Amino acid sequence: MVNYLHETRIEAPRKVVWEWHTRDGAFDRLAPPWETIETISAPPDLSPGGTRVMKMKMGPIKMKWVAEHTDMIEEELFADRMVRGPFKRWWHTHRFIKENSDVTVIRDEVSYVIPVGFLGRLFGGRYVRKNIENMFTSRAISLKRDIMRHQSFSEFPRKRILVSGASGLIGSQLIPFLDTGGHEVIQLVRRKPLDENQRYWDPENGELEPSLFDGIDAVIHLGGVGIGDKRWSKKRKQAIVDSRQKSVTLLSETMASLEQKPEVFIVASAIGIYGDRGDEEIDENSTYGSGFLTDTAKIWESSADAARDAGIRTIHLRTGIVLSPKGGALGRMLFPFKMGAGGPIGSGKQWMSWISMDDHIAAVQHLMMTKDCEGMYNLTAPNPVRQKMFAKTLGRVLRRPAFAPLPGFVVRILFGELARPLLLEGQKVLPRRLLDSGFEFEHSNLEDAFRDCLGKWKPQ
Repeated sequence: MVNYLHETRIEAPRKVVWEWHTRDGAFDRLAPPWETIETISAPPDLSPGGTRVMKMKMGPIKMKWVAEHTDMIEEELFADRMVRGPFKRWWHTHRFIKENSDVTVIRDEVSYVIPVGFLGRLFGGRYVRKNIENMFTSRAISLKRDIMRHQSFSEFPRKRILVSGASGLIGSQLIPFLDTGGHEVIQLVRRKPLDENQRYWDPENGELEPSLFDGIDAVIHLGGVGIGDKRWSKKRKQAIVDSRQKSVTLLSETMASLEQKPEVFIVASAIGIYGDRGDEEIDENSTYGSGFLTDTAKIWESSADAARDAGIRTIHLRTGIVLSPKGGALGRMLFPFKMGAGGPIGSGKQWMSWISMDDHIAAVQHLMMTKDCEGMYNLTAPNPVRQKMFAKTLGRVLRRPAFAPLPGFVVRILFGELARPLLLEGQKVLPRRLLDSGFEFEHSNLEDAFRDCLGKWKPQ
């Protein structure tokens, strides 16, 4: 049996740290961002006997992990054991130690047995130990970061929030983050609701029950047909526009018609609204560009006019490249880079305006909770980089070469019309209004952002 101990010191009262762990979103926020883990079923709380069933991948192998809660002492500890999974045995005790009134130490005590006896220990022991160390390092970073972000708004009332696009790349992290902050989150879904936290709507056919907004303080709309998921045909481009125009218009006009309106309406948008601008520095006061993405973003934002005209504080998130190994630009780049086949795309001189996932979801909460924030905000880190530097930095973090170029003509053949605006052109976008509002970035440096989301920290 192998024993592993990890301690995390958090500058927050024990009650706050304990309550964070009791909320539904805690598991998702503690899962390492590079791991593919899907919860199939979860217990209602941390009480003994509750069972969580998960699907996960270890390398190319898919498996199920079933964990059972075995012990709990309020604000002091909870424990679980593996019923089914990759280990022969796994026990995990989470202890909450009060260092003083404002500091809590979480002590994670893990005991495990690797399968296949001596051979398992011989060939897999170091690999397993390293993965466990990375997992708990990631958990500590996420926990401290999230609690710090939530503590900055601890004196404000929690909000009841309606969110669409919950299953998307950003929504799947935003919802757990808001939940662990004590907000009540209700998801708008386009299928039969699976639980009490979901509500049905059909923006394609204009179906949205006004009573769904009863008691709602904030509405966050992240939905829309993926812009870079498929080649652009005439039909695909129309779907991209329609999915945004119809859904935002339906939400906006429905809210405007209500007697009791939500306080704030936050709508996803994109920095594509600025078009290809070369080396020009872009902020929220810059003029619009031209082309399909610009036209789409303009329609997207103007579709919220009814809510804005009705006095609802309306915010447009002009988002850049969100860094996540689970999808988006980084998710698509990881495999070739891990194989040593990554490198510059086209000339490599085009600007890439990026933002870490943690900064993006924290910025959404910041804008929602800060009553003076209204209008357009660039959600990009303060230090955009050229594509060649983006590729070089990713290669360095992965310890792989990054000099295999992908010529522009090949990109155009592979991706068609979307190649130029999404891959071969760019914008040097700065988040001036977000910084002026008092938001502090966790990741201003691209390499630090890569290392955190990929679990590739430098040795201490």
